[in-house]
Amino acid sequence: MIKGTGRRLAAGAAVLAVAATACGTDSTSIAGAGASSQEIAMQAWLAGLHDLRPEILASYDPTGSGAGREMFITGAVDFAGTDAHLDEEEAAEAEERCEGGEVLELPLYISPIAVAYHLPGLDVEHLQLAPETIAGLFDGRIERWDDPAIAATNPGVELPDLPVVPVNRSDDSGTTENFTEYLAQAGGAAWPHEPSGTWPRAGTHSGQQNVGMVSTLEAAEGTIGYVDASQVTEDLGTVAVGVGEEFVPFSPEAAAAVVDASPPAEGASDTRLIIELDRATDATGAYPVVLISYTIACTRYDTEEKAESVRTLLSYIASEEGQARAASPEVAGAAPISAGLRERVMAAVDRIEGPAAG
Repeated sequence: MIKGTGRRLAAGAAVLAVAATACGTDSTSIAGAGASSQEIAMQAWLAGLHDLRPEILASYDPTGSGAGREMFITGAVDFAGTDAHLDEEEAAEAEERCEGGEVLELPLYISPIAVAYHLPGLDVEHLQLAPETIAGLFDGRIERWDDPAIAATNPGVELPDLPVVPVNRSDDSGTTENFTEYLAQAGGAAWPHEPSGTWPRAGTHSGQQNVGMVSTLEAAEGTIGYVDASQVTEDLGTVAVGVGEEFVPFSPEAAAAVVDASPPAEGASDTRLIIELDRATDATGAYPVVLISYTIACTRYDTEEKAESVRTLLSYIASEEGQARAASPEVAGAAPISAGLRERVMAAVDRIEGPAAG
């Protein structure tokens, strides 16, 4: 596997090239911020946008989902990325900044969340763990890697006599919210906490954003954490999670299977294309530890130039070319949105316009 850091450097170089080559031209600047899970894909999308429309200067700061939502609501950025859709209060606040228009929530990045561990001497492709076991590891009740609960689903595997070191995100994170939703739904009574974007246990090892999580995981043996699958490095192993009677490793196809089988979330509309993921599914081949990262925007902006630039960016991201770019294993390995979902996304994007007449 290509290291995530290498992907980030390559993507960052592409974006720097965008800024350098666009200087001195008539241009429009648009800024975005938010989910670090989208970072690699977004940099690739921005580079692809530059190939088509070099006069649009678009940027994205991977501040984390919570910060991105807040920056969008306050008008600090023109669009945002979030791994958790807006709640009712946030949606109302966001609509107030949209110049009399509506809020768009578009599921444009679908990716597995990898349950990743650092056990360099372990000779196995994937550890097989039941949802209840994963919950026990992250709740601190399973304290050693040779625990009987781990051994029971990994017959013949020589498990190390090492302490388990669970690692979580230190920032307000949509990845954390998605992961704790999985633990609460699939882990049942084994996870006694409510889903949340902030980690529910104090005194734990942690890292900021996906990059910090990976660094913390790699810093010691025996760690286990959760990161966007695009940022797993070759030094980390990953878990095949228990689903029904099988154990399923992450893949774009397995992530897409869960999304396609899940219903709309409460509050969904023609502009808010939000989905209620079925974390406790027993569907064959489905990987339920998945996030949908939404791009948030407005249907109305204060200038026609800004509206046209945001509309062009989102159209490119949703296009077959844009989704294929993010799906490449060398980029993010994301699951492309379906043709039916693309049609709904494009209908929403087409509503983006400049200021109202008069």
